[in-house]
Amino acid sequence: MALDPPVPSLDFAFEVTAELGGLEDHGITRVGHRRIIPVTGGTITGIFSGTILAGGADWQTVRPDGSIEIDGRYSARAADGELLYIHARGVRSGDPAVLEALLRGDDVNPDSYYFRAALTLESATRPEFERSVYIASYVREKCRVRYVAYRVT
Repeated sequence: MALDPPVPSLDFAFEVTAELGGLEDHGITRVGHRRIIPVTGGTITGIFSGTILAGGADWQTVRPDGSIEIDGRYSARAADGELLYIHARGVRSGDPAVLEALLRGDDVNPDSYYFRAALTLESATRPEFERSVYIASYVREKCRVRYVAYRVT
């Protein structure tokens, strides 16, 4: 008897607001058009609550069609000192005019572009975070990025 695999669903896990520094455009490198956006602070609330620490960044590769491969890495610290490392790998894509507006820092309706990522969590004190898959839906604003992360059941 063959059993069907379970159908995944999404459970709210946490929300992040990450404050961003200025875009560093490294130009065309051996991997493509490289941009780096420093993470300078922010907040996380939900199954883990705390402060996003300065020192992380989003290492982006801009594809020839203007879509962006996201590779964000940063840490958060809870009030009790507990640390959480977040690694986000995803894609931001859309109409070229919309992507240009986002690059300028214009307010853009998030329904007009695609911005999603798969998240990997690391925690020395909360190993249950490391046993699940998380996905996130983003909003890009002028000087910050906001997202809601969901645990895939």
